[in-house]
Amino acid sequence: MGMVRVMVVDDHPMWREGVARDLTEAGHQVVATSGEGRQAIRVAAATRPDVVVLDLQLPDISGVAVIQGMRAVLPEVRVLMLSASGEQQSVLDAMKAGATGYLVKSAAPAEFLDAVRRTAAGEPVFTPGLAGLVLGEYRRLAAAPGRAAGDGGDDAAPRLTERETEVLRLVAKGLSYKQIAGRLGLSHRTVQNHVQNTLGKLQLHNRVELTRYAIERGLDA
Repeated sequence: MGMVRVMVVDDHPMWREGVARDLTEAGHQVVATSGEGRQAIRVAAATRPDVVVLDLQLPDISGVAVIQGMRAVLPEVRVLMLSASGEQQSVLDAMKAGATGYLVKSAAPAEFLDAVRRTAAGEPVFTPGLAGLVLGEYRRLAAAPGRAAGDGGDDAAPRLTERETEVLRLVAKGLSYKQIAGRLGLSHRTVQNHVQNTLGKLQLHNRVELTRYAIERGLDA
């Protein structure tokens, strides 16, 4: 993926400017920056970034509230949390609100830039160790009695092709697009196309939701 349109939301000016500078030097377009949550939601609606790099702690509203507000006005926006906190509850709250990935601020610049590219492509990105935490939580939710409204049962599930089901099974195991492509002997773009087609059929918004769907149906076994 080439240039990504990015918005940076962080209440520390030096950190915010540093992240924006790294993104610009890497060839991406920083369409906006903000230090407050409510302002960020308004600006995102006007600038329509591909990816929002968002801090969890903001002075007016929480990062989780910002994710929810942005998803309301821009359902397709992808949010990469960049936070000083790697606590379990912070990560789970962000992912349940609709974040695509979660990176701690101690990440190396190269790791951060790779995370932005992967987030723009719709891949869930996590600081090492956090992916297992999120998958574990989805498995716990899937095993719990009853499901959230709108989950639907197997009878209501749209029909997927054999290849789409195969890709979905590997998504549920936490594999990246590159790993799935290598496992199935497909191109990276073909895997992306299968994921996008599956999202459309299931009326889901991102790979995080797709992962939970797959786990609920036991496809991660």
